[in-house]
Order: sequence, then C-alpha cells, then structure tokens
Amino acid sequence: MNRSFLFVVVTWLLLHLTGARAEEIVMVRSALSFPETMLALQESIRDHGYTLSRVQRVDIGLTGMGYKTDKYRIVFAGKPQEIRSLIKKAPQLIPYLPPKISIFAEEEQTILVTAHPKLYAEIAGDAVDPVIFERWASDLQSIFHDVRMAK
Repeated sequence: MNRSFLFVVVTWLLLHLTGARAEEIVMVRSALSFPETMLALQESIRDHGYTLSRVQRVDIGLTGMGYKTDKYRIVFAGKPQEIRSLIKKAPQLIPYLPPKISIFAEEEQTILVTAHPKLYAEIAGDAVDPVIFERWASDLQSIFHDVRMAK
C-alpha cells in the first residue's frame, strides 16, 4: 500500500468520525524526518503550556491491512485542569478529549493533521465559553508553525 492511501485513510477518519468538513481540519507538512518532527511537535506542545498525555502507535492496525510503517502516531495533549473542567461543563466532549494530533511519514516529509478546535466549540454548544477553543486554535496554529519552521 502506498503513503497516499494512508493520507486518505487519516483524512477520512478525521472527517467522518468527527463529522468534520475539509475546512475543519488543520494540516501541516514538515520537511524534517519523522523522529525530528515528533520531537519538534512535543517541544512546541510543552512550550505552549500543554501536557502530553499519551503518544499512541496505530501502525499495528495498518500492518494488518498490509501497510508497512512504524511512523504513524497519535499525540494526545491538553491542560489537565482545563480538560477536567470541560468534561464537567460539557460531558458530550468526553470522546474528543484530550485533543489529538495525527503524525505520519509520507515519503520525504512528515504530516501532522488534527481537527480544528472550532469543532469542539460546536459540540460543547453554550455549555462552554468559546474563547477557550479560540485560544486552542491560536495555540495550534503556533504549534504547527513551530513544527513547520523547525530545522
């Protein structure tokens, strides 16, 4: 299976599992290798005051489909107090928290993809002040910028 197929699978999952439209995903490409991009992502997440809660390998399922890679992860990150508060105010957010970033290698580049934080605001409705998700969107853009510019 080729890497383009992987990109299609990731995009399909993000769009269909969250009900997102194409403009509701955020994506960036890095010219760095997968390990270097992962390091830059984790450093920027921490620099923005977020905590990495988990890095999950998903290549096992892909291997079962015939795809050969060890360069696919999902990074879960957030601010623990903030996540707990959001869950109390809007329990419908539980399946989506903490926010996730998919990171995978595609030929000479590494790609990062995530749902735009405005989706969380739509799910939460009036239960949560949308300013929090606007901040998340700003931080996410800054994090992705850091990764894209990393050398």
